[in-house]
This record gives sequence, structure tokens and C-alpha cells, in this order.
Amino acid sequence: MLSSFFIGCSDEEKFEHFFQQQMKEMHMGEKNYSYSLVQKELDIVHGEDAIAIFTEYKDQEEKIYIAYFEKENNQWEWQQTRGAEWNSPVKWSSMNSEPFIYSGTIDDKSIVKVYAGDELAKIISIKDNKRFWYAISPVQDATVKTVKEDGTEVIVEEVNHEEF
Repeated sequence: MLSSFFIGCSDEEKFEHFFQQQMKEMHMGEKNYSYSLVQKELDIVHGEDAIAIFTEYKDQEEKIYIAYFEKENNQWEWQQTRGAEWNSPVKWSSMNSEPFIYSGTIDDKSIVKVYAGDELAKIISIKDNKRFWYAISPVQDATVKTVKEDGTEVIVEEVNHEEF
């Protein structure tokens, strides 16, 4: 029955279905929990991979995550995840295996660009002036810097590598 659902579905629809099923299974039975898929992109580093950016609401706290997926034997596999809190002193983190995905939150309205090494980050507006950025770099220990609307560049130190 389910396989007939996928006939005619795009890869994006199949990926989103996989993601929704994974989230449902991981959080089955949890109280005061919800999530929202903010963005998904396929073929991000190479064909047969994807990222998902999502917010989670649990115990009246909201966090934002970026997850990386690869397709193995025609099945999506969840590879790695990084999370951030909106009001945390930790402004960015990176995944510690390839692909090296750097990400973080932005609370300064004057920031117009973020770089991880030489890679320009994508900045996503979430809601209520909350923004999230990510960049994929070939370098494991890239320097992260922000560029403000007046052209000022600021190197942003990573506070820790804590996994969420």
C-alpha cells in the first residue's frame, strides 16, 4: 500500500515523508512536544543527500536543528544533527565529520553575511526576527565570520562543540 503512495512522488516528497516518519517515531508518546520543518534541500553536497532544518518545541523551549541525510541502498539514512538555542551564548557549531556543516543563530539585525572559511552561508529567516544560517565547507576547522551592513567583519569564536 505504502509503495503505491510513492509512485509519481518527487524525491522531495519522498524525503519529506521519510523525515516526518522519523520525527514521529523518535518522539512517540512525548508530551508537550512539537516540531516544524522549516526547510529541506536535496543534493546538497552530492546527489542522493539532503538537509532538513527544523524547529522543536519541548517544555516551552524552542530550539533549531540542522540534520544531514544520505541515501544508502535507496533508503534515506539520518547521518548527523546539530542544534542551537535562540538565546544561547553559543553562536555556532559544526558537524565533526564530513560534510562539515557549520550553523548557528543570528540575533543581530545588522548582520548581512556569514562565512565559514571561504564559504558564504545561507541565511534563513525563521520568524520574529529570528534567523539561522548554515554553510558547508570542505574544511573541518574553518573560521566563522560575520559581515555587518556597514561592512564591518567580526570573527565569531565557537564556544563549544556540544551536541543537542
